[in-house]
Amino acid sequence: MSNSNKIFLKGMDLPELEVWCKLNNFLPFRAKQLYEWLYCHGSEDVSVMTNIPNNCIEIIQEQCILSTLELISKTVAQNKKTIKFLFKTINGNFIESVSMVDEADRHTVCISSQSGCNLGCDFCATAKMGLLQNLSTGEILDQLIIIRRLSGLAINNVVYMGMGEPFLNYDNVIKSANILNNKKGFNISAQKITISTVGIVPKIKRFIEEKNKFGLAISLNASNDLTRNNIMPINKKWPIADLINMNKMYVKNNKRGKITFEYVIMDGINSSVSDATELSRILNSAKCKVNIIPYNETDGKYKRPSDTTIKEFIDTLYLYNKNFQILVRWSNGLDIDAGCGQLAVVQ
Repeated sequence: MSNSNKIFLKGMDLPELEVWCKLNNFLPFRAKQLYEWLYCHGSEDVSVMTNIPNNCIEIIQEQCILSTLELISKTVAQNKKTIKFLFKTINGNFIESVSMVDEADRHTVCISSQSGCNLGCDFCATAKMGLLQNLSTGEILDQLIIIRRLSGLAINNVVYMGMGEPFLNYDNVIKSANILNNKKGFNISAQKITISTVGIVPKIKRFIEEKNKFGLAISLNASNDLTRNNIMPINKKWPIADLINMNKMYVKNNKRGKITFEYVIMDGINSSVSDATELSRILNSAKCKVNIIPYNETDGKYKRPSDTTIKEFIDTLYLYNKNFQILVRWSNGLDIDAGCGQLAVVQ
């Protein structure tokens, strides 16, 4: 049977595996066994699944696909703790993922949800690719499975902040996050799984209404609509006020969690003291976090602010802060273009 006619077993959740077992006349408990082999153990070779009967193994070998990605290369940063992985999908498109290990040996992986992106954020290298494909649930999970196997390290933290807009591939992203969270899957706490969006308001609303427990981050990157319109075209459809209203809805429906607003600070674009003052006014309207990310330069059009400018911006936020938590994220892997906004593949 050719690959085009095969079933993607990798990416199925437990109910789907139960349906598959029923269709192939296997008892329902086989689905739980397959689920653990696929995700907890990350098995790509069905022959190692010791508690799966031979007739089931034969059907999987003949009719199913277990491996959805091909590793093309990995690039190690000078700090040895950040590695960028290049993968190729079955459709022949490319994606990148980044593995980061901090001083406490916490292993964070930044994964992609699409190959490329069509939202056109002017400062983001991925946007230059355009959208090539939505990743399947299996392709999202295989990034983590391969990185976990190659690194020999458990994954403690997952961020959907690689290539693409996760909420334009909503179903596959949420399905993959649920498998990551499942104790028989990856067993990663929901609080250690964060999904980042540029602000697709209908999907944010759906995310809240479905009471998903995963972390939610919104790329704000401006303190006013004029600036955000120029760097993020999506703002013309869903402006800052809509995002703040979504934050208020989130706080009302989730007493313990907080949305994180990401703010990539770019020199002369959104880095002034007045920008920080205006940002404080916006964020004080509802409980949230703000994550300040010094810009990671790509093509030279936008520049990273000086350390003095960044400090003045952050000091101003602290001065006017009454209702939000301030974080600063200094990106790793800049020497291998593995920082936030730098992932891109030329095909």
